[in-house]
Amino acid sequence: MLALLQAGLSRVSGRVSVRAALQPPAGGAGLADSVWIAAVGKAASAMALGAHDALGARVRHTLVITREGHASQELLAHGNVELLESAHPVPDARSLAAGARLLEWVDGLPGTAAPLFLVSGGASSLVEVLAEGASLADLLQLNVAGLAAGIPIGELNARRRALSRIKGGGLAAQLRGRAARALFISDVPGDDTRVIGSGLMGPAAGGDQVQRAIVASADDAVAAVATAARHRGLTVHAGTARFDGPATRLASRFAHQLRLLSAEVFVWGGESTVQLPPVPGQGGRNQHLALAAAKLIAGQADLLLLAVGTDGTDGVTQDAGALVDADSCARVALAGLDPDDCLQKADSGTALAASGDLVHTGPTGTNVGDLVIGLKMPPVHSGAR
Repeated sequence: MLALLQAGLSRVSGRVSVRAALQPPAGGAGLADSVWIAAVGKAASAMALGAHDALGARVRHTLVITREGHASQELLAHGNVELLESAHPVPDARSLAAGARLLEWVDGLPGTAAPLFLVSGGASSLVEVLAEGASLADLLQLNVAGLAAGIPIGELNARRRALSRIKGGGLAAQLRGRAARALFISDVPGDDTRVIGSGLMGPAAGGDQVQRAIVASADDAVAAVATAARHRGLTVHAGTARFDGPATRLASRFAHQLRLLSAEVFVWGGESTVQLPPVPGQGGRNQHLALAAAKLIAGQADLLLLAVGTDGTDGVTQDAGALVDADSCARVALAGLDPDDCLQKADSGTALAASGDLVHTGPTGTNVGDLVIGLKMPPVHSGAR
């Protein structure tokens, strides 16, 4: 199952996706010999590496704004890279400093430079320039309350845009009609550039000269997992629509399909939500979904389920998610914990750490939302397990 996950992640790698999009002869068309790159998001470092791979010496300057710990040393070794590490999932003063620098960068573009923007999920928190009358306290309240309430990403990003000068097309408007190119890795339903990163580099209200393209999405990851499973001789059920909604409800749906459908491998892409209690415990939405599913497949030795964030993090944790099986809840109980109590307290991470089911990938260089992979093993394998 981890090999299938890696197949999905490799397909939507920021480096691979951007490099392919910029490969000659058509990919680099329209870009001058002096390319200036601004990469923002959790996949910013990998996307910038892909641009350097494709464009080489044509890249004169690269501004990278990403989550702390998500920048690669290989990128920094290029020497023409300016790195700003910022806050995620909740913005802070670093987000405002990064926003001010991004605005300064756009205003200071040389006349001969070709601007290339690389945008991925996480940009909403990582970079901000507040609208007149808005304060950092307003921004913090919106983000904390929105995340705690489990508001869907599209709706939360719409609320964020109302507080911003650069989201919702504001940054594109700052180009003042200048031609530019923007490549996106999408973590939102519909792959809408007006929503990715709360519309950072979305269309300006009065029109602009920005050429936009989605280079990777959850659909690509799902297709890659399905292909890898079929190459192993396994039958596959791949979700055709992206999932959303409460993690516990989705866990019930996925477990139900695992039990009743005839396929051996199941894969879904999307993003769940969790409504947090006043004092939440440790974990994230994928760990919550996995623990809820573990309850439903308990005792069924042929079933396993993996739920992960494709960026390598889940909520405020450093784990990507969890891989649960028939005995996960029994191991939680042996550790003296109650799965139901942990779910109620949004403390799935504590339970899954005790059961040994957490999955840690580190930063993956992409961010297309969440992947859930299910496996129904033939009786000979489940018996041996």
